[in-house]
Amino acid sequence: QVRLVESGGGLVQPGGSLRLSCAASTNIFRLYTMAWYRQAPGKQREFIASISGGGGTNYADSVKGRFAISRDNAEKTLYLQMNSLQPEDTAVYYCNTRPWITNYSGQGTQVTVSS
Repeated sequence: QVRLVESGGGLVQPGGSLRLSCAASTNIFRLYTMAWYRQAPGKQREFIASISGGGGTNYADSVKGRFAISRDNAEKTLYLQMNSLQPEDTAVYYCNTRPWITNYSGQGTQVTVSS
């Protein structure tokens, strides 16, 4: 069983930056392609970015050039650097495997972009 705990969210003004972290409970973390997702109120969960065990990355068009995903396998931690944040980035952000595994889902971290 993998437990994932997201952190780093908060309130930020448009144009600002945040760095999200996701701590995994097990060393098998390094075997998975990991990803960030987000869900805004009234909307479906959407894929944001993924990173393979070897470091290959993939991004949704909506965040390409603004967000950067990274991982530290030794620390069992996944990161999401978010720059140039906009109000439409407001959502609860989750980390999980790619594809999503429901049993691994954490509580998420709220990101609110507002002036």
